[in-house]
Amino acid sequence: MPKGYWVSAYRTVSDPAKLAAYSELATAAVEAGGGRALARGGRVVAHDAGIAERTVLIEFDSFEQAVAAHESAAYQEALVALSDGVERDFRIIEGID
Repeated sequence: MPKGYWVSAYRTVSDPAKLAAYSELATAAVEAGGGRALARGGRVVAHDAGIAERTVLIEFDSFEQAVAAHESAAYQEALVALSDGVERDFRIIEGID
């Protein structure tokens, strides 16, 4: 069964305090949903239309698990804390089996 991934490419971080509050809640929600952080922050080299800003990659055992974790009440609470503190491109993708 193919794994599922959350990919977050941040464009701007306008409120670091909101990002910190989100990060604390989101980390707990991801772990409760079976997710594992593969990359979070760190060095970034951007090409083409990319922006060298914070990038996060989370792995789940399946695409369905990744979707369910995003829809969970715990992760929705994290999104409320984040609110307008960042601009990002967030995707849930299916891996290759």
